[in-house]
Amino acid sequence: MPDFNRQVIEEFRANGGRVGGMFEGAALLLLTTTGARSGRAHTNPAVYVRDGARLLVFASNAGGPKHPAWFHNLSADPYVTVELGTPEGTVERFGATAVVTEGEERDRLYAEQAERDPGFAAYQAATDRLIPVVALHRVDLGDPARHRAIADHLVKVHAELRAELTALREGLGSAAAETAVTAEATGPTGSADAADTASTADTVVRGTPTLGGQLARHCLTFCGALHAHHHNEDSAFDLLEREFPELSDSLDRMREEHKVVARTVEELEALLTSGAAPTTLRAEVDRLATRLEEHFAYEEAQLVPALTRSRP
Repeated sequence: MPDFNRQVIEEFRANGGRVGGMFEGAALLLLTTTGARSGRAHTNPAVYVRDGARLLVFASNAGGPKHPAWFHNLSADPYVTVELGTPEGTVERFGATAVVTEGEERDRLYAEQAERDPGFAAYQAATDRLIPVVALHRVDLGDPARHRAIADHLVKVHAELRAELTALREGLGSAAAETAVTAEATGPTGSADAADTASTADTVVRGTPTLGGQLARHCLTFCGALHAHHHNEDSAFDLLEREFPELSDSLDRMREEHKVVARTVEELEALLTSGAAPTTLRAEVDRLATRLEEHFAYEEAQLVPALTRSRP
C-alpha cells in the first residue's frame, strides 16, 4: 500500500472519518475489496456521494489510462466493506454489494458528479477510457431470509475449501512419494540413471517451478481463496455482532482464529516460493488442515444455529 494511502486511512480511522490535506472537506469513505489475484484485503480511500440508499464511488484513478486496482477487485468479487464517518465522530463499518452502473444511468450519474466537482470532468477529459461509476448497496442482515442464505453460503464455502484441501494434500502426498522413489533410484552416489533422475527431481522438488506446475498453482489458488473467505467473514462479523449480540464472544474467538490461520497460510506461501520439498509442504498443509477443520467446525456450530433459528 502506498504511504500516502496508508496515512489517509490511519487519519480517517483516528478522526471519525475526517482527514486533512488534499481531502480536507471531501466526502470520503474507505473501500476494502478482495484482491482478484491474491485474495487479500485491500483498502483505499475514495470520494463518494449519496444517491438515495446507495453510495456512489468513481473509478477515476485521477484520469489515468487504467482503471484503479480496486475496480478490478470488485469486478471479480462484488462483496466489499465500507467505512464511513458518523456525525458522532466514530467510524461505521458495514458490508456492501458493489454494482457497476451502465449506459444512460452511468452517464447521468457521472455528469452530475462532474457538475458538483469539476475535477471529475477533467479526469474524464484526460483519459480515453470511460470512467466507471460504482453503486454500493448496504447489505441488510436484518432479513431472516438473508440469515438463512448466509448460513447456506457458509456451509457451501466450507465444503468447497475442505474438498480443495483434501485434493491438495493428496497431490502433495503423491509428489512426496515420487521424490522418495527418485532418491532411491538415484542411490547414494547418484550414478545409475542420473540424467533421467535429475529431470524428474527438477520437475517434482524445485518448489514453485515443480509444484510449479499445476500443484503449485493449486496451492496458491487455495491460499488466495482462504484469504478471500476470511476477509469476507471479518467484514460480516461486525454486522452479525450487532444483529446477534449473544455471539460476541464466539465472534471474537473466530477473529483470533482467522489471524492464526492467516499466519499459517503465509508460512505455507513462503515455503512454496522458497522451493521447499513436497514432504515439507505436505507437513505444513497437514498442520493447516488440522487448524482449519477445528475452525470450520466451531464456526458452523456457533453461526448456523443462530442464523437459521426462528426469531420472534
